[in-house]
Amino acid sequence: MATRITAAAAIAAIALSGVTSALAATNLLKNGGFEKPVVPDGSYQLYSTGQTFAHWTVVGDPGNVAPISGDFTQNGFTFPARAGAQWVDLTGASNTATGVAQTVSTTPGAQYTLIFSVGNVYDPGGIFGTTSTVNAFVDGNLVKSATNSLGQGSSSQVWKRFSVTFTAQTASTTISLINGDPSNDTENGLDAVKLLAAG
Repeated sequence: MATRITAAAAIAAIALSGVTSALAATNLLKNGGFEKPVVPDGSYQLYSTGQTFAHWTVVGDPGNVAPISGDFTQNGFTFPARAGAQWVDLTGASNTATGVAQTVSTTPGAQYTLIFSVGNVYDPGGIFGTTSTVNAFVDGNLVKSATNSLGQGSSSQVWKRFSVTFTAQTASTTISLINGDPSNDTENGLDAVKLLAAG
């Protein structure tokens, strides 16, 4: 009986160490939760194409993006972050195909997994639209078009998680996440962005 318990404990310890290792995987992207710069409570800040903020560069069409406090409210909707206190609205105030990018060191031939969450409010006939689409690019190549259509019946932003695995081609890789919503849709949430070495 003691031998069985010891063996079971050993198996459990090995399984737990694997889970712990997975949870402790290093995020290669910095400020993936958009917690910096700190935005005044219930407000937002705009950054235009070509500008940078806390490790991110604003890219894509001329326009802007907006880091937003999770206490922000508008038109009867609340906009909580997916994690932490802040998130970024890829529509900004311009509603163009604008987004954020970051370049990281990678190993050519190695696989990486990009994970991110897209926030959506369901507002048929309103300014926020009914879906939110984020287009993910690796070195300028589209690798994932992620659409969140959740939130019907809710007055709060609802998040959906997406992931895509790719093989790095060079010693540095640029990750870009671009607004894919039409110009009449004024909300597209992005939060909890991670880039992990696969496996």
